[in-house]
Amino acid sequence: MTFISKQNQEPNMSQPEEIHCKKVAVVVLGYNSVEFLKKFLPTILKTKYEDYTPVYVDNGSSDESVAYVTENFPEVEIFRIYVNNGFANGYQESLPYIKAEYYVLINSDVAVTENWLGTLVEEIEKDQKVGVCQPKILHEPKPEMFDYAGASGGFIDAFCYTFCRGRIFHHIEADKKQYEDVCEIFWASGACMLIRSELFHKLGGLDEEFYAHMEEIDLCWRVKNAGYKILVVPQSVVYHVGGSVITYGSFSKLYYNYRNNLIMMVKNLSVLKMILLVPARIMLDQLAALRAIFLGNFTELRAIIAGDFKFIIGLNKWLKARKLSRKHIVEPNLKGWYKKSLVIDVFIKKKTKFNQLK
Repeated sequence: MTFISKQNQEPNMSQPEEIHCKKVAVVVLGYNSVEFLKKFLPTILKTKYEDYTPVYVDNGSSDESVAYVTENFPEVEIFRIYVNNGFANGYQESLPYIKAEYYVLINSDVAVTENWLGTLVEEIEKDQKVGVCQPKILHEPKPEMFDYAGASGGFIDAFCYTFCRGRIFHHIEADKKQYEDVCEIFWASGACMLIRSELFHKLGGLDEEFYAHMEEIDLCWRVKNAGYKILVVPQSVVYHVGGSVITYGSFSKLYYNYRNNLIMMVKNLSVLKMILLVPARIMLDQLAALRAIFLGNFTELRAIIAGDFKFIIGLNKWLKARKLSRKHIVEPNLKGWYKKSLVIDVFIKKKTKFNQLK
């Protein structure tokens, strides 16, 4: 095991060492995750594909996570960060020191199956234009159901609402093998995704301004704008707990979702679409606020108001980020973009399953 420390977070710390991995670095990011590590890290170490190195990035934990991995899994490399500045920051701080051809970004609350990794690597190596792959992600507490964060591949609608094969808004389907084909998608889940390391760094990696939520979708959008493909490979299966750091339905999660979606639009849309769609999306947010009042969901109401307000007052910052984001545009790949309105389909036409969409 190599013990790595984040520079300048502890007195007298030197420059972090590099971790030289095999072809794939499976990078588990965790925060106070000792119980998840006990349960799920052994599943990663049983992976049949052999050309990989497991790396645990500890993102400022105050529990026994580092000690547990050190004592029980000497084959796992460790990169320690002493201050938690969010999900995106955890990877941005660690990945420059982790040397591999491919990265797997995977949460500590994910269990994998024995053949999950080789299947992803095989698919990404068929075509140099495939930049990212994700497995089928099922919900660990109810493994017969798709997981909220990724399901069988991520998509985006005409107003940039994100959804999945197997999950539209809060309507989550049971996995009945209805979405088993390998296909192009618009975004892959940050719970578990395989990405070319060179591409990750070329595009600037994850945007730390997002802190948490949708930072992987923003990255995937930049991957698509650079002309690459993103695939879901349902023959690779993992199980995700979800909501382990920021709870589903909490103010923080809702706030980041509303704010970050608007930031993502400014960064990645064409000029014309940005001018048309960002105001339209803010108007739809206000309709969502009215719905929250009607339903008595004042947590969501506060999150919408705070998220949109923070977006508006920070607009100049997001426009500057847009200039950097659009540096690598080649021929944008729009596969996975649903050209209709999900709001109309779900709330008016009552379509709640992916295979009901055209």
